[in-house]
Formats: sequence, C-alpha cells, structure tokens
Amino acid sequence: IHGVWPDKEGTLLQNCKPLPTYIHFADKMLNDLDKNWIQLKYPERFARKEQPLWLYQYLKHGSCCQKVYDQNTYFSLALRLKDRFDLLRTLQLHRIVPGSSYTFKEIFDAVKTVSQTDPDVKCTKGAQELPEIGI
Repeated sequence: IHGVWPDKEGTLLQNCKPLPTYIHFADKMLNDLDKNWIQLKYPERFARKEQPLWLYQYLKHGSCCQKVYDQNTYFSLALRLKDRFDLLRTLQLHRIVPGSSYTFKEIFDAVKTVSQTDPDVKCTKGAQELPEIGI
C-alpha cells in the first residue's frame, strides 16, 4: 500500500484543513498495518514507534476525508481495499511474476480484471521495475 488518496471529480485532494490529530496505533491495528502497509524506508523499531509513513499519509490525504472517515476507519479502509484488490495475487494469477518482462497491456488487463475500471499503471521507460499501480 502506498496510500488512500481521496479525490473530487478526478482532482487529487491533499493537505486539507484543519489538519487532523494523528493517534499512534497499538495492538492489532499496529500489527495489521505493519504487515500490510510496510514502512520500508525506516528501521523497524523506529517505524513501529514513530509511524512516520502512516502519519504522513494520514495528514496529507486522510485530512481530506476526515468528515467521513476518522483515523481508524481511514486505515481500515486501506486494509480492506488491499485485500479486495490483491494486486500481487492478481498478477500471479495472470502469470505476471517478478524477474520477467511484460507489456503495459498485459499488466493493465490483468489489474482491470479486479478493478473493473482502467488502472493507473505507472511505468518508467527502460526501468526494470513497475513502480506503481493506482486503482
């Protein structure tokens, strides 16, 4: 998971006012987020304690839907969406696996089978990796 980004009529919303208060997670939600929304840029102990990625995402994007989703609901939604649109499993089912090359269309069509809408597949010409899939 990179993030859950609310939009309004195709316009990405971010840094909405007032900024919400972030409450550090503990217990089951902390473990679920740590397993499914990995903070790879930070040492594990620091990431679990300070939660910099989740804090950043919530203040930047969660702030724009706080009237509808409180912090727990926002992150629960992200976890449910990850399970619903399990992109790694979907790609594997379409025989798209790490270490091989695929066309944009192959990846696009595979993701569309679960998203039911056109995904936003970000490719970098000449790169050996797929940096992002937006649904």
